[in-house]
Amino acid sequence: MNGKTVAESRTTMTEVVLPNDTSAYGMILGGKVMHLIDMAGAVAAFRHCRTPVVTVSVDSVRFLNPIKVGHLVLLEAVVTRAFTTSMEVEVQVQSEEPLTGKRIKTSDAFLTFVAINEAGRPTVIPPLIPESPEEKKRYEAALERRNRRLAQARAEE
Repeated sequence: MNGKTVAESRTTMTEVVLPNDTSAYGMILGGKVMHLIDMAGAVAAFRHCRTPVVTVSVDSVRFLNPIKVGHLVLLEAVVTRAFTTSMEVEVQVQSEEPLTGKRIKTSDAFLTFVAINEAGRPTVIPPLIPESPEEKKRYEAALERRNRRLAQARAEE
């Protein structure tokens, strides 16, 4: 099975924050942001393996700044590492003020997806080929996060 580059999984999404997406204070709901993060992450994972994927975990979601009604939500997702049947995806979220174009980082998250076959069972996926120094750094950090997640899961059993 041939490996895939990070660029092959890169996914960008843009949405306008509408009033029905916001709280009474005119800021986007955290649950809406999490939904968008999951969607962008799933598309990146699917692009990597070209097979259906399911979300296994979402960790370290951070809400750094609010996003106002009328602003744009920009999401970028990439696979950071592929394992046998699972992969980690990083999603970065920014808001953009539509009249000025000013952008600010609002959220980030790491998600784990598993590729599944027609029977709904995990299936083998292509390896990830990191190319740039930054991609290689993310690749190594993804293994450390995976090891922590697995150790935590064992401790909870």
